[in-house]
Amino acid sequence: MTITKMSWCPQYRSSKFRHVYGKAASKENCYDCVPITQSVHDNHFCAVNPHFIAVVTECAGGGAFLVIPVNQTGKLDPHYPRICGHKGNVLDIKWNPFDDFVIASCSEDATVKVWNIPQHLLTQSITNAQKVLLGHARRVGLIEWHPTASDILFSTGYDYKIMIWNLNTKESVLEAPVKTISFHTDVILSMSFNTDGSLLATACRDRKIRIIDPRAGTLLQEASNKSHRVNKVLFLGNMKKLVSTGTSKWNNRQIAIWDEGDLSVPLVEEDIDGSSGLLFPFYDADTHMLYVLGKGDGNIRYYEISMEKPCLHYLMEYRSPLPQKGIGTMPKRGLDVSSCEIFRFYKLIPVKSLIEPVSMIVPRRSESYQEDIYPLTAGVQPALTAEEWLNGVNKGPVLMSLRPGSVILNSLPPPPEESSPEATEPVLYRSRMTKTTEKPSRIQEKWRNRRAEERGQEDKKMGLSNGFDVFECPPPKTENELLQVFYRQQDEIRRLREALIQRDVQIRQLELEIKNVHMDMGRF
Repeated sequence: MTITKMSWCPQYRSSKFRHVYGKAASKENCYDCVPITQSVHDNHFCAVNPHFIAVVTECAGGGAFLVIPVNQTGKLDPHYPRICGHKGNVLDIKWNPFDDFVIASCSEDATVKVWNIPQHLLTQSITNAQKVLLGHARRVGLIEWHPTASDILFSTGYDYKIMIWNLNTKESVLEAPVKTISFHTDVILSMSFNTDGSLLATACRDRKIRIIDPRAGTLLQEASNKSHRVNKVLFLGNMKKLVSTGTSKWNNRQIAIWDEGDLSVPLVEEDIDGSSGLLFPFYDADTHMLYVLGKGDGNIRYYEISMEKPCLHYLMEYRSPLPQKGIGTMPKRGLDVSSCEIFRFYKLIPVKSLIEPVSMIVPRRSESYQEDIYPLTAGVQPALTAEEWLNGVNKGPVLMSLRPGSVILNSLPPPPEESSPEATEPVLYRSRMTKTTEKPSRIQEKWRNRRAEERGQEDKKMGLSNGFDVFECPPPKTENELLQVFYRQQDEIRRLREALIQRDVQIRQLELEIKNVHMDMGRF
């Protein structure tokens, strides 16, 4: 297989994201006076969800991080409460993708802790964690939540081990993970899941990329390429490809695209520049865009990924003179769709003690919802429970629409009832089948109730069109009255179109719900 060397020569290629540009927030919409950590560990140091922004902070006598409400911009109170239960520096923080008020952190004290964040504004520092995970022998440098299963957390440390934790237990202190993967020979620098979480890719300090079956703990593939020394690796959604960042044999910063089924040689290698800062890749599976940021840089490069060669297409670069130490990204459900925002970064700028949001925007003239740039995306509902995933079930994420006012259907089955120890396997099987067959009736009942409410509202407004009674009003006699009637009809047509679009979204969500039910029934 030959390696394709990319060039910077412009080539015309049709793309709706060709003119995407970055827009930094104004000073009053930034987070000022934030004591950002001075740690030299290569990590993001920032985690964001639609409610909070968490950032690792500088702290004497242990490790701490701040949790700031997203809408609380401006100068931060120097005495603002912190999350400070670690005895060593905090190295990584990650929000639970299915609960915006649960965050996990790992530290140099060899522990992983899970915290509950109150919904109201913090009034005092939090020191007691909800759960403490004690399994690593040395400091823990990286944590990742499973993308589709609830309460599954991965951690890796300087003991070269990956540990899988099931948090769906009553114990507050866990000393034994459900699985330990221990065939790595050096520090693991990066972890990434594929879309359904059945595969895990790792980048190690021994310069190798590995694809692992995390439940079996087996190594499926291993790549070691002399021309590309890898630092970070990332699955590219459903494209059956991976992207890695690292350095070439000439110490140039480099991006490489790999075929998931064959890691012997990279499909594409792209040299960036000769700087020394680590490159952080971020992939948007909805738009197939790859963003690359360098530690110590102020720029954000973005590319479009395609199935056909050369796979990697350079789009544009956002330039800024302020270097970032870390970076956070907002989930899709927290973006401003009215301004055609498709991605948002939160740059940590320690030289100014500043967190600066940068929005990536697709320029559009229309102010209506742009469905072509906002396909159905991963929502807030987990597709699996922890026990289902550990038992070998794979399922893609539950999707949701970003259209304002759209309804998110709950795709989770009801919590299982506690069974007695004497229960036999056939009884459990029958109970699961009963729950699965009852699920379509609940969906139909929920849908019928919603249809009845909408029909009642439509009956009330049947004779009105934007407050205008079409049955009692006499026909227009003057040109002015005719224009008024015309404008009212235009508004009514626009409203009906929006109602039809909303109904299409609800139909898609119901189809996804029915698909999940069929998958549940197929397992039994």
